[in-house]
Amino acid sequence: MAAQGQPAPRPAPHEGGARLLVRQYRSGIGAKPKHRGTLRALGLGRTGQSASLPDRPEIRGMLARVPHLVEIVKDLP
Repeated sequence: MAAQGQPAPRPAPHEGGARLLVRQYRSGIGAKPKHRGTLRALGLGRTGQSASLPDRPEIRGMLARVPHLVEIVKDLP
């Protein structure tokens, strides 16, 4: 419990919560610039590259923008 007048400690962003393992299976070459930017924001850039991302609505929304370039390999606990 936080001391009075001090904010409660927040968990680190990489701790806890469900995670998604995402893999880029198609190249961003020829894709719209916004799609390439979304790939970069997801931590992807090359075909075959994977990233473990938190399962949050913002991430799900970014994945919905580029479903033709990425696949969700599995939901990690």
